Amino acid sequence: ALYTDIAVVSAAAIDELGTSGRDSERRAYRNGLALNLVLNAAWSWLFFNRRRFGTATVVSAALTASSADLTRRAADAIGGRAAPLGLYPLWCAFATVLCGHIWQLNRQAERP
Repeated sequence: ALYTDIAVVSAAAIDELGTSGRDSERRAYRNGLALNLVLNAAWSWLFFNRRRFGTATVVSAALTASSADLTRRAADAIGGRAAPLGLYPLWCAFATVLCGHIWQLNRQAERP
């Protein structure tokens, strides 16, 4: 559901920006979306594959900021139709807190 929201809202925002001739904003949105997807993939790889919880927490915080920025850009482009995307930065913030807690628990478990 989350990725569907990202895809639907982003497509609508990109289309609206292109239709209204706001090409620099459209380009910035697409770049922001690309960065967001890279951060999302990096977090999953760091957390689940590499088990690098500290680094994953930092990436998750960056993903939260990126998601909030993407939501802001979408709201500027399509107004209230961007509302479903507003859940994304909230979810990322929760994931950041959870990831940081897992990191702390694992650091404590490693201490003699």
